[in-house]
Amino acid sequence: MHMRLLPAEEGFGLCSGGEAGRSVLTVACEQTEVLLFDPISSKHIKTLSEAHEDCVNNIRFLDNRLFATCSDDTTIALWDLRKLNTKVCTLHGHTSWVKNIEYDTNTRLLVTSGFDGNVIIWDTNRCTEDGCPHKKFFHTRFLMRMRLTPDCSKMLISTSSGYLLILHDLDLTKSLEVGSYPILRARRTTSSSDLTTSSSSSGPRVSGSPCHHSDSNSSSEKHMSRASQREGVSPRNSLEVLTPKVPGERDRGNCITSLQLHPKGWATLLRCSSNTDDQEWTCVYEFQEGVPVRPVSPRCSLRLTHYIEEANVGRGYIKELCFSPDGRMVSSPHAYGIRLLGFDKQCSELIDCLPKEASPLRVIRSLYSHKDVVLTTKFSPTHCQIASGCLSGRVSLYQPKF
Repeated sequence: MHMRLLPAEEGFGLCSGGEAGRSVLTVACEQTEVLLFDPISSKHIKTLSEAHEDCVNNIRFLDNRLFATCSDDTTIALWDLRKLNTKVCTLHGHTSWVKNIEYDTNTRLLVTSGFDGNVIIWDTNRCTEDGCPHKKFFHTRFLMRMRLTPDCSKMLISTSSGYLLILHDLDLTKSLEVGSYPILRARRTTSSSDLTTSSSSSGPRVSGSPCHHSDSNSSSEKHMSRASQREGVSPRNSLEVLTPKVPGERDRGNCITSLQLHPKGWATLLRCSSNTDDQEWTCVYEFQEGVPVRPVSPRCSLRLTHYIEEANVGRGYIKELCFSPDGRMVSSPHAYGIRLLGFDKQCSELIDCLPKEASPLRVIRSLYSHKDVVLTTKFSPTHCQIASGCLSGRVSLYQPKF
């Protein structure tokens, strides 16, 4: 195994991208900076010293040259690798910390989420120096993370109150003036009395129930539901509310702190912690296709397939985990290092080793090189390489050999 350490000044977010034939490791930092490295030579390429006015939380490459950053300063910035001295533009629309960036390559729509509870869509097709046209797509209380499936057919949202929201048959271009999201039922879902509208924003670690965007057009929602019931299919942007089963939760509730998706869209990966922070779990849930429970229910539900208890180190900090590019392994922060986890000892594909009942993830390799709690880890999309970042601001690069 080969390993290098890179100084990262409080590195929390990791992302890889770059022009064809050249890869770039970008590091989102707590101290308003974005660092760029050559992951092969470990050479420091550039520091964007004032990328934002507050902590940089996430980085997302939109193509080989353009990437976006988001920050606790409530803004999103677009950057071009060919001209890093100035931002392409700054996007204003959130009212609290912006934590996630997703991108639909087909429509060129940028999707962001923040602790204001809002999911906002930005049209990069009409970008100018003043920003991009945007609209609020969804709102829920206690929002933590938001992801799109690889085919952009579903949006998943996790909350600090333990709920997982799934928008099925996703249509990001749909007019949002209606604000109508037909609510679908599934096992372990909330009751209808829990789904109330709220305009307030909230940070993490607060118990409560989620809500859909608005109930001001409930008659429209009922009409859509009745029409869908006649057709026997789910309407576009149908909302499913789940409370995923978590091993060992002991009915104390949990917070879904990290949310990732299988690169082939087969499963979702969650990092869950108990409300008292005395337990943490990494869980894999399969998207299970099947016959709808009733006509307006979605054609899929989540089933817990694999899990593992994590080291209870660094309480209160969010640990970001990830799938490998082929989906055969999970890289998970574990105390002062990372663990590479598989569905079985052979690192088989998930669909080839689905258990009848939820089974433990297998530890393939443990890698420890940090002197502080590891908060994030990421596989290179093009090389046999893994990066990890810790609380004190060091980034490790691994080239494991099995």
